[in-house]
Amino acid sequence: MGSKTTARDVAKAAGVSASTVDRVLNDRGGVTEEKEQAVLAAARRLGLDRALRQRPARTLRVAVLAQSPENTFHAEIQNGFEVANRAYPQFNMQFRMYHIDPGRSDRIARQITDLAPLHDGIVIVSAYDVEIASALTAFSGTGKPVITLATDMHGIGPHLYVGPDNRKAGRIAGDLMGRFLGTGGGDVIVIAGLLSMIGHRERVEGFREVLADRYPRVCVSEILESRECGDLAGDLAFQAIKRNPQTRGIYNASAGAQPIVDSLAALKRQEDIVYVTHELTSERRRLLRAGLIDAIIDQDPAQEVKTTVETMAALLGRTEVFPSSPVTPLHIHTIENC
Repeated sequence: MGSKTTARDVAKAAGVSASTVDRVLNDRGGVTEEKEQAVLAAARRLGLDRALRQRPARTLRVAVLAQSPENTFHAEIQNGFEVANRAYPQFNMQFRMYHIDPGRSDRIARQITDLAPLHDGIVIVSAYDVEIASALTAFSGTGKPVITLATDMHGIGPHLYVGPDNRKAGRIAGDLMGRFLGTGGGDVIVIAGLLSMIGHRERVEGFREVLADRYPRVCVSEILESRECGDLAGDLAFQAIKRNPQTRGIYNASAGAQPIVDSLAALKRQEDIVYVTHELTSERRRLLRAGLIDAIIDQDPAQEVKTTVETMAALLGRTEVFPSSPVTPLHIHTIENC
């Protein structure tokens, strides 16, 4: 039988002193991140069980940049990270929420630059912009991980995307719209939040693709941008239906569920216009149950946050196990299963 692994064995394997091993394994602090990781890795290799249960000494801080809770989807994201701060003590990671204005890309870029020295990683839900991309690239260039959440960005240097396949989400929405409208088809209004938000653009592209593939009688009459403002989404829907009374469907890829319902009610069209949207928030669940929304494609923000937390922990060396996939599932909800 082999001899039991000791702290001195770990010190030798990690190239540090025995006192450093003692500080790490007994959570006493005062050790650099590099040495802490070396000790934990050596302890795991040598089978020192204590290290497998070790809560790392230094708290890692991760900035989460998302819109304010006024946007109900982003409220769900914020709640998820607040829960995560309590649910994963073994990682000793703190997710700090910072709100961004989707209409001020210059300000978002400055936020990233200002937060960079104070954080070990960044999670961001944002539209693409050259200034934002440059700030994220500078951050990732220091070796710190970047995760784009819910909507990806291109050309920003090393990063990982966690979230749904948004093109597939749009195709599902198009398939539902085509089935609801039936053989008669009709004109459909599409309301995106920001087409500079890659996830929204992919949804719109997927929606149009499936209509062209299988529902040629369904025609996208207008594609509008709400700028992620719910009230504006309602106004856009109202004016578009006034311009085209033949409208038979609305596909809303972003904010504004209630304002759009209010516009349909004001026009007395809630009974004859099919309304498909995303995200099963508490507000949208209520509207779905009332028959005021026909279908919702949900990307499960709680699962997105869970996957993001576990991915960030792996990228920062707090676990050796990555989630099985960074692409999160989609769920279809109607009045029957909401």
